[in-house]
Amino acid sequence: MSYVEERELESAYLMQTYARKPVELVSGRGMEVVDDAGRTYLDFVSGVGAVSLGHCHPALVAALEEQARTLVHVSNYYYIEHRGEVARAVSDLLNACVPEAERTPWRSFFANSGAEANECAFKLARLHAKKRAAARAEAEGADEAAVAAAREAAPRIIVTLDASFHGRTLATLAATAQPAKQEAFRPLPDGFARTPINDVAALEALFEAQGDAICAVMVECVQGESGVHPCTAEFLQTARRLTEERGALLMCDEIQCGMFRCGTHPFGFQHFGITPDVVTIAKGIASGFPMGMCAAREEVAASFTPGDHGSTFGGSCLAVAAARATVRELSEGGIAEQVEQVGAYMRERMYALPHVEQVRGLGLMIAVDLDADASAPDVVLKGLDAGLLLNFTGPRTLRFLPPLICTREDVDALIERLGGILSTL
Repeated sequence: MSYVEERELESAYLMQTYARKPVELVSGRGMEVVDDAGRTYLDFVSGVGAVSLGHCHPALVAALEEQARTLVHVSNYYYIEHRGEVARAVSDLLNACVPEAERTPWRSFFANSGAEANECAFKLARLHAKKRAAARAEAEGADEAAVAAAREAAPRIIVTLDASFHGRTLATLAATAQPAKQEAFRPLPDGFARTPINDVAALEALFEAQGDAICAVMVECVQGESGVHPCTAEFLQTARRLTEERGALLMCDEIQCGMFRCGTHPFGFQHFGITPDVVTIAKGIASGFPMGMCAAREEVAASFTPGDHGSTFGGSCLAVAAARATVRELSEGGIAEQVEQVGAYMRERMYALPHVEQVRGLGLMIAVDLDADASAPDVVLKGLDAGLLLNFTGPRTLRFLPPLICTREDVDALIERLGGILSTL
């Protein structure tokens, strides 16, 4: 079906929640995708950071084909092959920077998306606080009514950062501290507070004022949707200290910056010298197949009991097969070093382009701020004519999230074509 036919059908039958680019993509391999007219594009979006192994990676294709011929879905009422294996592999990655003698298992809940993973984290944080409060009351000899009262009075506020992005469900939207995204959908669930990114004094003041009511702090160690803004080590270490002092949880949203996206280490938090209590994962975990995870330290995960949470499709046979193949390839292929080196090369080369004011990021999670003479949305559209899939997060900000298999040669091609676009502005 041609682009024109597809556009007409989608215009008539789909909710108009996306301003799609004028192209229909029909196939792909590695770093490249092809449209219905046979034009080829270098992909520096990778399904918004999801296609970590590149398009149609042989290991992923083989895993999905084999699983589709064997068993597609049976629900979480039953055990299935390899689900525990994937959870163990992710636990090992989460423990990669923890001294071996101090490592304990992380326990995971499988979902279908990042928003669902974050919803799980929010529920876990509030339930954990309630159970801790009830346990303390019981230990002090309180009667049944007092224990119930302590449970209901438990901390419930979840702190997030200004300009964060945690999803588009009502609860994750409430956690997303961007008023422009929230306004149309009020009233939103309450129980969320916000604080500026990298403002240690403001975070300390918030805990001084409301610390007894805070059950968790959720951070993106590198904010993606706002334009790739890393937290500082000082800020994250302060968040870790304050949450430990108050008995609150530190939760890291690793949906975009995790799974080797930042290079060097499997997860973004591992670049900053902290270990959180809860980590949410999605996007690159299954290289484009829908998959999300909420992983928690063993003693925190124990707050969930059967019936507290669930998902029809989470951790399905196909999703587990895709995640197993992806995690194996990422863990065994030396990808961390490649991402670190290619990302550093890409950032260096970006600075030489016209109209570029600032370059920031880690690994292959990179943003470029353009000067006032350049429009990021215009550059993205012109990129299609130059054979590039690009993305913008603001009127002057370009974001680059290529597949993790991106090479220096791919970066050279990007710089040549992007330089040609920027030089005409």
